[in-house]
This record gives sequence, C-alpha cells and structure tokens, in this order.
Amino acid sequence: MDRFDDIPEIALAWYREGKGAALATVVETWGSAPRRVGSQLAISGEGQIAGSVSGGCVEGAVVAEALDAVETGKPVILEYGVSDGDAFAVGLACGGTIRVLVEPVGFVMPLHLLEELVSARAARKPVAYVTGPAGRALVRDGHETRFRMDRSGFEEDGETFIAIHNPPLRLIVVGAVHIAQALVPMARIAGFDPVLIDPRESFASEARFPGEKLVHDWPDEGVRDFGLDSRTALVLLTHDPKLDDPALEQALASNVFYIGALGSTRTHAKRRERLSAKGFTTTQLARISGPVGLDIGAAGPSEIAVAILAEMIQVLRQGA
Repeated sequence: MDRFDDIPEIALAWYREGKGAALATVVETWGSAPRRVGSQLAISGEGQIAGSVSGGCVEGAVVAEALDAVETGKPVILEYGVSDGDAFAVGLACGGTIRVLVEPVGFVMPLHLLEELVSARAARKPVAYVTGPAGRALVRDGHETRFRMDRSGFEEDGETFIAIHNPPLRLIVVGAVHIAQALVPMARIAGFDPVLIDPRESFASEARFPGEKLVHDWPDEGVRDFGLDSRTALVLLTHDPKLDDPALEQALASNVFYIGALGSTRTHAKRRERLSAKGFTTTQLARISGPVGLDIGAAGPSEIAVAILAEMIQVLRQGA
C-alpha cells in the first residue's frame, strides 16, 4: 500500500517558486510493475524530482521528457517496456510495461486545479482528479468503488483517467494493552498512521510504546479530537465499557471504515445490548466487528494483532 505522500504539494511549491513543474503519473501497467497505477513523480523545470513512477529504471527518461513538457506546455504519454531477460537489472521482478502521463503545471494542469487538490488533501477530503476528452476536473462524488479500494485507472472508454487522492490511512487504538504493543507497529508498517488512546499513563507510556503517538485523554474525548472519517479504523482493546463504549458511540455516528472491539461472543452480546438501549440500530451495531479480527485460530497478542490487521485490510479493500 502506498503511503500518503506530498508529490502534488511539492510540484505546487516548485511552480510558485518560478521553477516550473510537471507531474508524471502512472496511468497503466502490464505484467510486473514496481509502482501501482496512480503513483506520481514531480519534476521541476530545474530537474529536481520527488516521488517515483518505477523502481528507478525509467525515471531518467521521464525527467528528460518532463523538462521538454515544461518548456513546451504540452502533455505527453510515455510507454516503457522491459523484456523478461532485462527486467531484474532495472528493478522489475519480471517483464512489464508502464504508461506514464506527464502534465506540465500551469498549462495542461491548471494552477487552480492543483491548488484545489492540495487544499483537499490538507483537509483530509477524498478527491478524484479526472482527465480525458472532456478536459480536466476535480470531483468528490461518484467513483465510490475506486475511492474505497484506492484504485486509480481508466474508465471503460479507455480515455478518461481517474486519479484517486485519498487521505492517509489512520488507526485509532483504544487501550494500551499487550495486543496494542504488537498491532501498532504492524499497522505502521502496513501504511497506517496509528494513535494510541488510554487515560492510564502507566499503560500508555513511552517505555511500552517507544516513538508512538500517545493520548492520555478519555477515549471519547481523544477520538473526537483526533477526528473520525472514511479513512480511519477504530480498534478497542480495553474490555472496559467505561472506556470502550463512549468511543464506540462516537464511531457509530461517523463513517469510519472499520470498527473492531475485543471480547468474547458473550461480551460482545452484552456490548450490543448496552448500545441498543442507547438507541443505536441493528444496522449500526452490525458495523462492529466483535470478537475483533479474522478467525484464524490466533493465540497470543501478536497473532491476535495479525488477525485484527488482516480484517481491517479486508474490510478496506473488499467492504464489510
């Protein structure tokens, strides 16, 4: 999974500095490709680069074409193929082909669209950059499947390209228990930006969670302050209704993509009863994964963390 990056922001900064800039975007791949469709490379008119569109094998050629595009103000579509025999030497696991769209900023990509895109990303608002025969535009509605699956690509007409710009994935963990000690670093490796909420400072300590973001507020306050949106997962690990339930209530009123709560089937049934008494519907309560995680026969905190992370990704990519 690609991490959230600042490639559009860098391109905008270079343009504002008077250097000129272009954005190169992977629009299609065949065979093996080290970067997924939608990956970007920013190139300044002075030859500076940020990001990548391959494993390093075609960046030099893309930069040369991008510098020409900045000069002429015209877009260009580039295609690079690598044979099976040469693939390993240039960073492809096996033979593959990539197609890259290069758009000079201020010409093909209007400055106001890039500024609007950067603003949307800063506000954690999902947005799609659409380019094709009808021109270029930013859209926030439609393309639900693409947004959910982080899937940029061509539409059925083969000419309209949709570049999905989703906010970075986040994970809120309530309860600084042993499972959290395994889950938080695993989630970070998988591309999530985790935060751990627990008012018990002896649990949520730097010694137990070195380098992690720790919040010692009550969970409902911490969750509310951190924010809940469609790119956020919430996992509750305390077993304590005083800590879990207020955060659950916040999550059920939001559009977080995943809610998981630790506890046995019996514990979860009691949890549903409490929340139902507070007015939450059966449909809302069905959003809670409890017992949390895929049923893989996990034993011990680390394996339970694997099961939780796997279920989070399954829901993210395939839906509940």
